[in-house]
Amino acid sequence: MIHAFLAEESSWARGIPRQVVERSIAHSLCFGGFIDGRQVAFARVISDFSTFANLVDVFVLPAHRGQGHSKRLMAAVMAHPDLQGLRRFTLATGDAHGLYAPFAFTPPLKPTTLMERYFPGMYESA
Repeated sequence: MIHAFLAEESSWARGIPRQVVERSIAHSLCFGGFIDGRQVAFARVISDFSTFANLVDVFVLPAHRGQGHSKRLMAAVMAHPDLQGLRRFTLATGDAHGLYAPFAFTPPLKPTTLMERYFPGMYESA
């Protein structure tokens, strides 16, 4: 389900190979949302568990959106004991600022200090 959503429905990882998803999950702290034993939501965090974390691949399946699952998923992420006391916790979003703002995520205080290497569409052309 996770690979299918990311590869076929996400705007950020379309075409991603299954083995890349499996490796990313193996090296991340993962969270799932379930209804009657079926997974309907996912998020993962990449972290050193001391100073830094990055939240990625957050989604709720379309049929289950608008029911509060993303808020409950975020509450679980933010409450996880290994993610407390971090100096920096980042994420990137194009359209879900309203979800993350109640959890104290804001635009970067000093955006001129941040840099990135970003290859959008990387998996689609592979």
